[in-house]
Amino acid sequence: MAPPRARNPQSVLFACGQNSVRSPIAASLLQQMFPQGIYVRSAGVKKGELDPFAVAVMAELDQDISGHKPMTFEELEDWEGLNFDLIITLSPEAHHRALELTRTLAADVEYWPTQDPTGAEGNREQKLAAYREVMDSLLARIRKRFARGGPANL
Repeated sequence: MAPPRARNPQSVLFACGQNSVRSPIAASLLQQMFPQGIYVRSAGVKKGELDPFAVAVMAELDQDISGHKPMTFEELEDWEGLNFDLIITLSPEAHHRALELTRTLAADVEYWPTQDPTGAEGNREQKLAAYREVMDSLLARIRKRFARGGPANL
């Protein structure tokens, strides 16, 4: 008999360096997959500015992240607290910060190393391709991790 599958967490925080590309993309993808089933937020180690290329590639999936306001761990904690079942970190600095937090929080931490597309060289289309690659890899990882219960169209 196979062991029972771990149930999906009820609340997930995605974290990266500046909360401007990777973590808002991941949060939007998971929120779309589980619109009522999982509470999803994102944060960064430092506060960045929302990246227009991230907005553009998410719009290709009919997901609007243009209203996202980048937030640090500290701002999120002040705003609503850090009561998450799972923190998924997408950059080394976010992973170290999340591990520090688990000294006082009862959250699981998973590290999903994710390339930062902001350094992509080339014309607009080449840069967008780098962002799409990040979006696609996050979507594949989210589908695999949260496979149960999401709609097939994501």
